[in-house]
Amino acid sequence: MIDLDGLLRVGSEGPRAAIWLPSGLIFGAVFVLALPPFSLLPFAFLSLAALSLLLRGATGTSSILIGFVFGLGQFAPGLFWITESFQVEADRFGWLALPSVLGLAAVLSVFPALACALAARLERAGLPLALSLATSWTIAEWLRGHVLTGFPWNLAAYALADWTILAQGASVLGSYGLGFVLVFAAASIGHAIGGPSRESRRANLGLAAATMLALAIFGSLRVALLSADTGQGREVRIVQPNILQSAKWDPAARNANIARLLLLSARPGAFDLLLWPETAWPGFLAEDPGARAMIGWLLPDRAVLLTGSPEREAAGIDAIYRNAVLAIGPDGTVLARYAKHHLVPFGEYVPWRSVLPFQRIVQSLGDFTPGPGPRTLAFGPFPFPGVAICYEIIFPGHVVDDAIRPDWIFNATNDAWFGTSIGPWQHFASARMRAVEEGLPLVRAANTGISAVVDPFGRVTALLDLGEQGIIDARLPRPLRATLYARFGDWMLLEMLVASWTGYGLLGRKSATRLRKGNTT
Repeated sequence: MIDLDGLLRVGSEGPRAAIWLPSGLIFGAVFVLALPPFSLLPFAFLSLAALSLLLRGATGTSSILIGFVFGLGQFAPGLFWITESFQVEADRFGWLALPSVLGLAAVLSVFPALACALAARLERAGLPLALSLATSWTIAEWLRGHVLTGFPWNLAAYALADWTILAQGASVLGSYGLGFVLVFAAASIGHAIGGPSRESRRANLGLAAATMLALAIFGSLRVALLSADTGQGREVRIVQPNILQSAKWDPAARNANIARLLLLSARPGAFDLLLWPETAWPGFLAEDPGARAMIGWLLPDRAVLLTGSPEREAAGIDAIYRNAVLAIGPDGTVLARYAKHHLVPFGEYVPWRSVLPFQRIVQSLGDFTPGPGPRTLAFGPFPFPGVAICYEIIFPGHVVDDAIRPDWIFNATNDAWFGTSIGPWQHFASARMRAVEEGLPLVRAANTGISAVVDPFGRVTALLDLGEQGIIDARLPRPLRATLYARFGDWMLLEMLVASWTGYGLLGRKSATRLRKGNTT
């Protein structure tokens, strides 16, 4: 067994610490290659299996350091695209780019550090490392998605986002639970590599293979049996204007930006729903009846526009600002509205503003105020959309209105802040996983890309790439019945954890004891 505590001691063993600390950093970075847009799944198994090997025999400080450096390796390169947003106004915020990303990576690395410390502690108590690491990693990811405002970006499960069959497990377990399955299989491989006996190695490799095979069989059956139910629905037109963030709110470019939206929308073709991105209209559209009337002229009879637009309302001598999506009818009437409820810290508002001396990097007249929560919109004889604006789509289980289930999800976003980096692809992967979890089609309208139509299995049926200007005309896929995850949310995750540990208690302990006895002979 690897004595990692010994590697931390001062003396002749000290130089060995220079091996596993960089190893943790490297294998954390390797995991980024398993995520979109790369989606090289073998690297997920390599990375997580290596982490389990590093944790074998680790105690106390060593396990915390292993998890922390692994997290730094995962988050620093995986989130480096955030630096792009600081370059939009480089003269004001450019100097903050690198410190902000490294600081965020360090904060997020606390979660894998805690996961590894708990996994090592459970292993020392005699429990299998694969189950311990999968459990602790899943708990840490869930906490990362909920503590303070939460930031569940690049969850382990997203390594499966481009592997449609394997991603279907999210319809039952959600993304946190699907991450458990992946970490468990990878850690079982690591346990097999480091196993002291042939029987132990075979058992752990078999367990990893059986886990992934079960996931693949479930996904294949789900897609095969339910695909016929999706059918085709209403015609949608998505407009991707491809307006640079530096020009989006420039008064000199306002008329040109509006003209681009209108000309793209007016291209020949029939549609029932016209979809524009987040804050597509450069102003307060609800307060501009002339602009709404002009938009109405573009719409065919009974068609509706869904568009992002900031809103404001008086609050005494001040005003309340919201990031909203409006439904506009052919007569220019606002038929329905949705206000973003999960805002971006330091982007759309400054938390603890009275204490923290920071500015927002998003241009607006003031901090945005959050809306009341997920909401299903109803307007005319159309399928009901649930709306998620930009950042909101990354939160598993917090996109759909529990009271009124929508027929589809509309994700209006503006990823122009991040250029042509890997960030928009990671964001898109999150959106696709929401479609699988909820069993709902998803339509994404993005300012500079990626705009797309996604079916309830997470499959992309139409797409406009980053940096492209144009439209998508497509039919809206029909929804599936509510998935188990849609009905019970993260209670399914808790049930899976209880079932896994119960199964180990009933079946695995005797087998593990036999293997340990064999390992000592």
